[in-house]
This record gives sequence, structure tokens and C-alpha cells, in this order.
Amino acid sequence: MNLFFLFLPLFSEGSMDHGNSSTIVTGFIFQGLVQSLELQALLFAAFIVVYITAILGNFFVVLTIWTSPRLHTPMYSLLGHLSFVDICYSLIATPRMLRDLLAESKQISFSGCFTQLFFIHFLGGTEILHLVVMAFDRYVAICRPLHYAALMNPLTRRRFLLASWLGGLVHSSLQLALLLPLPFCGPNQLDNFYCDIMQVLELACTDTYAVELLLVSNSGLVTLIVFLALLTSYSVILVTLRAHSAHAQAKALSTCCAHITVVVMTFIPALCVYAWPFRDQSKDKAISVLHIVLLPMLNPLVYTLRNKEMHEAMKGGCIRAVLWLRR
Repeated sequence: MNLFFLFLPLFSEGSMDHGNSSTIVTGFIFQGLVQSLELQALLFAAFIVVYITAILGNFFVVLTIWTSPRLHTPMYSLLGHLSFVDICYSLIATPRMLRDLLAESKQISFSGCFTQLFFIHFLGGTEILHLVVMAFDRYVAICRPLHYAALMNPLTRRRFLLASWLGGLVHSSLQLALLLPLPFCGPNQLDNFYCDIMQVLELACTDTYAVELLLVSNSGLVTLIVFLALLTSYSVILVTLRAHSAHAQAKALSTCCAHITVVVMTFIPALCVYAWPFRDQSKDKAISVLHIVLLPMLNPLVYTLRNKEMHEAMKGGCIRAVLWLRR
């Protein structure tokens, strides 16, 4: 990925030619979440707990699924992959936010900001597409159970996972391809704790009407279409469940409710930020905290809270770990 940013100076030089100002932005300054030093310390204490919980919780999910043969099924394999994506997502902006809560200077370089933007949209796009794969897995398992083994074989799953990563890469590359050529000649303050693409766009010293429409189409419109498609697919699944036995309904409903909860928590904040252009970006901090900081922690909790198989596997893993430590 770093090779992509070798071309960053070329874009920057091109943007200088378009600017009428002699001052060229070499970095951005975060205004952060709050200005009070006491509140910053309080938020640091709260968010460091959230961050550690997100990393350890997702890591424990991955480890449990990997070490438990009974969980080596397509559904749990996809769940483990989602937790891996959440671990990577947690490492992008949250550590920087925690550092800035204790620092006086909250400046980030131009290349650092765009690197952060790239990976936020890369992994965010990958996660959204991965949720589509998980929805397809549940649809086949419940609506076409006789074809499940053939449709969700290991080769197909690998292709789906590769497609989700490539889709995220294409989405993020398109975002940066639209943003990088723009001239930035001041101001350089972002009213947030990370490089939000819409706020960075507002700092460009040129007319960004067309670019904002394209960015919203690439992010908001696509996200809205995928969200509606997922809600439709889960509605079909819930209707199909009416023909199953009470036991099968309860088991499938528990899984589907967890999936729907994660879909809503993932898509609603994204739609609030990216679904429409030309809006005031100054009130997005709370949405950003939910989307960037809290969501990676909530996903493993939602998927494991009512899942008996995961509970038993985790309990067995803890027992094995205790026995190993006592040796």
C-alpha cells in the first residue's frame, strides 16, 4: 500500500499549480473532541478501555474460532474474518486519537492524513462487502439448505473474501483519486479527531461541487443501495423462517438478529455522514466516535452475546488456557 503514496508528491505539485495562494498546506490540525484538559483526560481513560476491549475481544473471537474444530464452518469462518477486519480497523485512527488526547500538538502531515483516509475507506469498504457475504451465507443456509455445502464451499468462500478486499481497495482508491489532485492552500484545521474525507474536501481552495457529488455517489449512494439490499435479504430470510420448526426458528432468528444489529450499527453512521452532499460537517463527532471507536468493540459482543456455541467454545478455550498455565 505504501507504493501508492510514492506518487503523493506528484499530486501535491500538481495542486500547487491550481492554487492562487503562495501558502501550500503541508499538514492538518485536529481540533479534537473537546477543549477541556479535564475532559480530555476523562475521555482518554474511557477510550483506552474501549480500545483494549475491541482489540482483545476481536482477537479472542479469531483465536476461539481458529482453535475450535466445531466452529470450522462457513458462518464462523466469516465471523472470524470480520473480527480480523475490525482489529485492523481499530489500529487506524483510534491510537492517534488517544495520543492526541494527551498531547498539545494535534497536527498530522499531509501524507499521513491521506494515508489514514485511504485505510479507513479501504477497511470500511471491505467490512461492508463482507457483511454482504455473511448475509448471502445466511440466505443460502436458511432458504436453500440443500445447496449450502455446494454454494459455500471453501473455494467459493475464498473468492468472496478476495472480492470484498478488492472491492474495498477499489472504493478507497477512487476516493483518493478524486481528492488528491485538489489544491490545499489553507485553512488546515479539521473539526474532528481523524481525517474525515468530507471535512478535508471542505478545506480545498477550489470549487468542489462536482467532486463532492462524486464522493457522495461513491460512498453514500453505494452504501445506501447495499444497506437496502441487506435489509431486503434479511426480510426474505425472516419470512422463510416461518416454515421451519420452532427450534430451528429460534436458532436461526438469534443469528439473524445479531447480523441485522451489526448491519444497522455499521450502516446508519456511514449513511449519516456520506449519504447526502453539502451538509454541515461540524456535528459529526459523535457519529465518528461510534463508527471509528465503538463499533469494533460492539461487533464481537453482539455476535457472541446470545451464541451458545461461541460461549461453549470460549469456555473450553479458557479452561485449556488455565490448564496450560498450570503446567
